[in-house]
Amino acid sequence: MTESENRPPLPAFTHESATLKVRLAEDGWNSRDPARVALAYTAASRWRNRAEFVTGREAIVGLLTRKWVRELDYRLIKELWAFGGNRIAVRFAYEWRDDAGNWFRSYGNENWEFDQHGLMALRHASINDLPIREQERKFHWPLGRRPDDHPGLSALGL
Repeated sequence: MTESENRPPLPAFTHESATLKVRLAEDGWNSRDPARVALAYTAASRWRNRAEFVTGREAIVGLLTRKWVRELDYRLIKELWAFGGNRIAVRFAYEWRDDAGNWFRSYGNENWEFDQHGLMALRHASINDLPIREQERKFHWPLGRRPDDHPGLSALGL
């Protein structure tokens, strides 16, 4: 994909298009395919993910590869928080386990800024991890895309 190709929905966002953009991002991340996910970002996209700062698709692929080696059985839900113009704010939660079998729910917020082609040029993510017992898990779909009938964050009380 070149920078001149469009990745709809494009800014300026409406409630409907921002909600769709958030769901498409969730679907991509639930694929756990770093190369696929990186295509949603500009070639020079800048990220702050926790305390890590990266620039560019290659660095994004590296960060996500490391992430999904460490965060096993990853399942994510994103929810639109706010939008305006070419920016979207989301809140999210994801569940994962480490290689010792310890489960976590990670909560966070992301601020996104898009270029005119619908590619994300800037991403700021703040994330906190909460250890949970396996019985406390709420995300029980098979690995991959969250089914349309699975509750979102608000419906789950998160």
